[in-house]
Amino acid sequence: MTTSESGGGAALPQLRHHVPAVTAVLSVVSLALVFAAALGAVPAGLLPRAPDAVLDAIPPVNAVISLVAIGTIVGGWRAIRRGDARRHARLMVASFALFATFLVLYLYRVALLGPTEFPGPAVVEQFVYLPVLGIHVLLAIVCVPLLYYVLLVAATRPTSEVYGSLHPRVGRVAASLWLVSFSLGIVVYALLYVVY
Repeated sequence: MTTSESGGGAALPQLRHHVPAVTAVLSVVSLALVFAAALGAVPAGLLPRAPDAVLDAIPPVNAVISLVAIGTIVGGWRAIRRGDARRHARLMVASFALFATFLVLYLYRVALLGPTEFPGPAVVEQFVYLPVLGIHVLLAIVCVPLLYYVLLVAATRPTSEVYGSLHPRVGRVAASLWLVSFSLGIVVYALLYVVY
């Protein structure tokens, strides 16, 4: 079976020996952009302003993206357990695209409107909302380098070599943390926009 038939990759063979370094650079750049947007370092005037209806639609759209991403991650996990590397690769790339879409939408809204204030009681905010939000954000941050690493390993090697790399172990950790992060993101959405 050839690389293209197996769903693995040698799409970026020139990066094969530089995966850790490229992972580090992509992670630093990505997280710098995330923190710049989240902390208000990106002037809102630099961004085109969408209509209020579009901005208001971002939180429920992101909740749906999170649900779909949970499905694609679980589907990708099941596919690789059955030995279907091609399906696994497609589902995990789709999961990454959903993650990136979620982040772009979230950060766009935050850059324009700032973070959403918790509308519920202070005790719920302190003992439920903030811990859930903190864990969600922390896991999302930890996932960034893990996801870049597994994607780059898969993109720079044929499938037969991916199995012998750190990809399977790092991928299991990344997928587990990713699932928890997406799930907690849905809890955050429910606390902000449904419960209160």
